[in-house]
Amino acid sequence: MSKAKLALALGISFLNGWAVPLAGTAHVSSSPRVHAASRSLRSIRFRDEAGAGLVVNGWINGAGPFAFAIDTGADVSLVSSRVAQSARLAVSKSKRPIVAGLSNAPIAANDEAFANDLSIGSRDNVVPERPLLAVVPSLPGGIDGILNPSDLFGSLAYSIDLPNRQLLVFDSRTIGLELSSQPRDGAVVRWIKVDGSDRPFVKLSDGRLALVDTGSSFGLAVREGTVSNGRNHTRRTGDLGGGDVQSRELGPTTISIGDLVLENIPTQMLLGVPASTPVILGRRALQPFKITFDPVARLIAIEPARDR
Repeated sequence: MSKAKLALALGISFLNGWAVPLAGTAHVSSSPRVHAASRSLRSIRFRDEAGAGLVVNGWINGAGPFAFAIDTGADVSLVSSRVAQSARLAVSKSKRPIVAGLSNAPIAANDEAFANDLSIGSRDNVVPERPLLAVVPSLPGGIDGILNPSDLFGSLAYSIDLPNRQLLVFDSRTIGLELSSQPRDGAVVRWIKVDGSDRPFVKLSDGRLALVDTGSSFGLAVREGTVSNGRNHTRRTGDLGGGDVQSRELGPTTISIGDLVLENIPTQMLLGVPASTPVILGRRALQPFKITFDPVARLIAIEPARDR
């Protein structure tokens, strides 16, 4: 099968965003048919906000609406103490230390709580899971929490349509992904698990693993020391903990993910981040696409979004 090529313009604006690491059958259509007995959700509109990322309205235990960022790169879901108080969450001490963020000012949480009732998009659009939420004093960027989709949807599949700003959640038993059925101008690839985490990693053609991170405003971001030095100009990007992540712009990069070739990807070198920081595939690289995550088949589809 010939490789599909999709060139990305370098003019995509640079927006602040979050990154939260912790110490196919036929590809999915724009309006998938859903099994009547499944607990699928209605489509959810999100906002792409500078400094916050993909933001949805959310409610916990009837309280809200709150502004929650949907972040596939998060290994833990977070809410502010204000949300915990408003939703009357039963907060307890966490069983393990929680540290998140890329900067030298990471966010730390010692408290956690289960959400008995969490809905997004609309008050009656209740997620099927009862997610465990880390409770932190506050979050910058005007958001009330950061949600990892895997915590919310369990075995349900979901698509994040970036150009059309829509999140679809559906039963993969009805329409799932298969490696044998590749979408036009896109790719279905394996969802790789790293260090026991459910965060979505994909393998690039050069063998590197990259985190598909909708919470990051970078394009292809790599840690300092893994590539040659870039341009002298550095940028500061707001981090989850309230600190800054410094990055240096590199020349545009071409990468392949399965049968999908991405050209002219904006690429950054991250300075002073932990050695455990993975290669990050963020929103500047993913902006033209709809990304579908199938947790049952452990597959991810990346394909150009269709206009609505």
